Amino acid sequence: MSPLAAWIDGARRVVRAPALLMGVWALTLLVSVPLAFALRAMLAQHLGASLAADTAAGGVNYDWMQEFGDQASGLGTTFKPTIIGFGAVLDNASAFLDATPRPAVIVGAASLYIVLWIFMAGGIIDRYARDGPTRAFGFFAGAGGFFFRFLRLAVVQWLVYGALFGWLHPWLFDTLYPRLTHEMSVERTAFAVRIGLYLVFGAAIAASAMIFDYAKVRAVVEDRRSMVGAIGAAAAFIRRNAGGAIGLFLLNFGAFVAALAVYGLVARSGGRSALIMWLGVGVGQLYVLARLWIKLTFWASETALFQGRLGHAGYVVRPVPTWPDSPAADAI
Repeated sequence: MSPLAAWIDGARRVVRAPALLMGVWALTLLVSVPLAFALRAMLAQHLGASLAADTAAGGVNYDWMQEFGDQASGLGTTFKPTIIGFGAVLDNASAFLDATPRPAVIVGAASLYIVLWIFMAGGIIDRYARDGPTRAFGFFAGAGGFFFRFLRLAVVQWLVYGALFGWLHPWLFDTLYPRLTHEMSVERTAFAVRIGLYLVFGAAIAASAMIFDYAKVRAVVEDRRSMVGAIGAAAAFIRRNAGGAIGLFLLNFGAFVAALAVYGLVARSGGRSALIMWLGVGVGQLYVLARLWIKLTFWASETALFQGRLGHAGYVVRPVPTWPDSPAADAI
């Protein structure tokens, strides 16, 4: 199976399971809405009955936002002009590439979000691997069956990403970059060097992400219990099918860049009025849905590529749980 055929097959599998997309979107809201209400309370307390409250209700007040951000702490420090529209995407990308620390409450919410994704990953990949309905009990049987396995895998991921952000990133940008640019007098040349180092760091992140993604796929499709074995098997599959795996990753990453570009064009046409702000919220949610769709397509297309190269489309070792023999029956 070619990378393009795998991507198309993966996109088809995601489209055939719209409940999964809406489920992960609801999961995103579940984690983010409490933070939004907490920030709303902080803003209301700061504004009170001041004149700034009227201008803030009528549109974007950049001066007041800057004032609030300067005196805020914790979650409040995230409320700044860069969160508006496409600026939020650029702010997150900059924070990721430069390893900028976030407030503890954001880290806590992100950690909860990651744990929930780890729980759902087994059921999601199992559904895409079977390419057919598994029903609620089948989904949660897969999610629960792989949860603790994927938790062990997450520990290895944490160690690897900890090394990348704790050692490789500082070495590239705090040690190597100053050495390469200390005699440069042209700003554009120094900027090009930094971009090159970003590409090196991004390639390391991408390679790690690919290995861990295929480790999940192999664990689900082959019902592997050893996550160390799944990582080794994933690396072996990528090594034997380097062209297909890298080509598929570039297709998925290209879809992500295309979604960013469309969102950037749409979000750029915003304004200060309340109506435009609410329209911006709607556009932002459409972007979130698109980003989640791409995330699911990553997993579905990688599953399709693995099964296609294995020569068994829809092949999964574990039988589909059926009521009343599924684990859900034990809860009654």
